[in-house]
Amino acid sequence: MKKKFDIVPYLYILPAALIIIVFRLIPIILSFIVSFYEWTITGPGAFIGLENYEIMVKDGEFWQSLLNTFYLVIFVVPTSLILSLIFANFLNGIEKLKSFFRSIYFVPTVTSMVAISIVWKIIFNQQTGLVNFFLMNLGFDPMGWLAESRGVFDLFLSNIGVNFQAFINSLANITEISYNTLYMILGGPSQALFSIIIVTIWKGLGYNTIIYLAGLQNIPNVYYEAAEIDGAGKIKQFFKITWHLISPTTFYVLMMTTIITFQVFSQIYLMTGPPVGGPLGTTKVIVYFLFDKGFGESNNLSYASAIALVLFGIILSLTLLQKRLEKKVHY
Repeated sequence: MKKKFDIVPYLYILPAALIIIVFRLIPIILSFIVSFYEWTITGPGAFIGLENYEIMVKDGEFWQSLLNTFYLVIFVVPTSLILSLIFANFLNGIEKLKSFFRSIYFVPTVTSMVAISIVWKIIFNQQTGLVNFFLMNLGFDPMGWLAESRGVFDLFLSNIGVNFQAFINSLANITEISYNTLYMILGGPSQALFSIIIVTIWKGLGYNTIIYLAGLQNIPNVYYEAAEIDGAGKIKQFFKITWHLISPTTFYVLMMTTIITFQVFSQIYLMTGPPVGGPLGTTKVIVYFLFDKGFGESNNLSYASAIALVLFGIILSLTLLQKRLEKKVHY
């Protein structure tokens, strides 16, 4: 007997499907089309094929923004995972005021990024900021923070007496790679970008902590009781029980934190500049670079669309790569 078609289940998913189609799928298709034309804010122009992508490959500013973005992701994602897991373990271990502490940790997540950026910009101010105030009281020299373009590895090694710039210069002579390129790669994120990294970690810490806390609370106590009977200590219990049973939570937090970090924009726009993305472009990440090309002075929407598609491809590739880690997840 032929089964009768039932439209009701499709009506349930229709609102969500429309949102995905209108605000996700159609913009991706339009960006793909626009990237092959001369397209400004006033409208479409001539068909130019792959010219935007050829320009992108030769654009040093694009590669710097991409490197800045990877620095952001490399520092934010693992640090956020480690700290949120530590705080979640702390919250899971306390008995009194658990709801209070959970709310305190979650406050940055629900606070406007605009407000957070303005407050942290004041905190990092070179002349009047709280960070330099405490550093000077501890006997240290004030630091540039959002105004410093030197890499954090360079700054650290210089403070312990290592001439990092001389090392880069000698390496440039050996490899015949330009000094600026080598310094940009090996010098690490600028101190200004490192300040953005601190804010980004702090902003997302509460959400990841609550997610980890939910994962920890889903682990049955019988596993820990059995481990204690066998003589396993707290550290061994963590690596043999907790770490394996929260792997689905870790997998989710890893994927979401990576995607969100690649899309960082507001704190760059509000905390750096003028010009935004400074100093010397060391905080200009790929999303701000995309925005600047599309809606800045050039109004080059076709080039911005090409950049957006490359960013989409990078995030998609990393997501698929992370999906391969799912075989190590214990559900």
